[in-house]
Amino acid sequence: MEQTRPLPINIDPPTAKGVYANGMLVSFSPEEFVLDFLAAFPPVGALASRVIVSPGHLKRMIAVLQQNLKKYEENFKKEVEPAEEPNTAPMGFDTRKQ
Repeated sequence: MEQTRPLPINIDPPTAKGVYANGMLVSFSPEEFVLDFLAAFPPVGALASRVIVSPGHLKRMIAVLQQNLKKYEENFKKEVEPAEEPNTAPMGFDTRKQ
């Protein structure tokens, strides 16, 4: 039986800082899901990051997010309520160069 070893992950400093997102759009095809994370600050929003994953990998991501949310709630002794839907006009992408 083959033994597995942890895979070292290198993170460059700009990526390690992360990006802020306060919105997300999801689209999909038979082969993949596209998760667009948005920084929506009127009058103009911006695409902060795009993540493309297979349907099977998305299912694993959802499971690990649920597990970690449960651990968070147990650790901090508080139940997290879903954020309210924003009361704004629908967002769309304007891909024209500024």
